[in-house]
Amino acid sequence: MTRLSKRWIQHNQVGVYAVAVLLAIVIGLGQPGASSSLELFVNPVLAVLLYVTFLEIPFVRIRRAFRNRRFMLAALGMNFLLVPVVVFGLTRFLPQESVIRVGVFMVLLTPCIDYVITFTELAGGNAEQITAATPALMLIQLLVLPLYLWLFMGQQVAGFIEAGPFIEAFVVIIALPLTLAWATEYWAERSTRGKTWQDAMGWLPVPMMGVTLFVVIASQLPRVQDSIGQIAAVIPIYVAFLVIMPLLGRLAAGLLEMDVGESRALVFTSVTRNSLVILPLALALPSEYALAPAVVVTQTLVELSGMVALTRIVPSWLVPGSPDQFLSLAGTRND
Repeated sequence: MTRLSKRWIQHNQVGVYAVAVLLAIVIGLGQPGASSSLELFVNPVLAVLLYVTFLEIPFVRIRRAFRNRRFMLAALGMNFLLVPVVVFGLTRFLPQESVIRVGVFMVLLTPCIDYVITFTELAGGNAEQITAATPALMLIQLLVLPLYLWLFMGQQVAGFIEAGPFIEAFVVIIALPLTLAWATEYWAERSTRGKTWQDAMGWLPVPMMGVTLFVVIASQLPRVQDSIGQIAAVIPIYVAFLVIMPLLGRLAAGLLEMDVGESRALVFTSVTRNSLVILPLALALPSEYALAPAVVVTQTLVELSGMVALTRIVPSWLVPGSPDQFLSLAGTRND
């Protein structure tokens, strides 16, 4: 019964997210005064979300997964070499206000490390390879984001990047949950109580993603409502990114002769962005950049709509084939 219940949650997670988004819109528009209170919960719910997400990463098998150097290098190359080129080109069509551009750069230059696993699974992709790549994607994006911001925005970066808030957000949102997840897995390997705790946490990724979407959108929606004209300018850029990157990911997978599961995984890691984790960094910007978090949240709304479509388009058209094909191929390689 437990397995069936968990499976039901996983298979209906898109519906869970849709309900969370609709509730957030209702609260955000109907009770805008609640946004300041809800904003206090953004960091805590993100920390819990990342903790339960990291618990799904098989850290004890991470070394074995890293042996697939082809996929790892492809994921890093797509996200940190090709994506910046695409983003730079797309942002040439944006208004030149720095507050808009910095929000777009922050969110599009950072690959997703949480629900990319979920959507890869829904599309029949190799989610284990995605989870193996997650730590590298997470750490490298935090190191290169300031560099790319400096390259694309020049001296303007000095006006809004302050080390303190960024370091605090990294420690609370990423480093602490990651450390606790490692400790929990270590505990679960050596204790029945630890294993029971880890199994209980296995129920939470989908509900916590729903809670996170609700808190983030409801707390930030009033910002979007007050500046809808400026925000509307970024929507075509986000839509174009959703169209371009899956095609480039599929092209790269074909050139590298990846199997079905790896190809789908590469497509999703190329297109999904880290909006929820980047949001606390956007909130840490100075007051004159108060619109940047709304730019980030807008990408979340556009991307979630796109992901619903891509979970169908990728397996049926972009990367067709048997969902089990990558399993047999992976088994052959491991043997």
